[in-house]
Amino acid sequence: MNRKPDLFWVLVFVFGLGVVTTGYAQSFWERKADAAYQMPVVPAQAQAQVQR
Repeated sequence: MNRKPDLFWVLVFVFGLGVVTTGYAQSFWERKADAAYQMPVVPAQAQAQVQR
């Protein structure tokens, strides 16, 4: 008794997969953006700006 999966369950699976993928991608990009703002300052550059 081979039955094709119902269209409803296929859509539920695809929607769920999209939600999980979007959530993962969003958190990945937020972590990458946060890391860009937390770049360490090189002391030589900081001292050069203070002396000018």
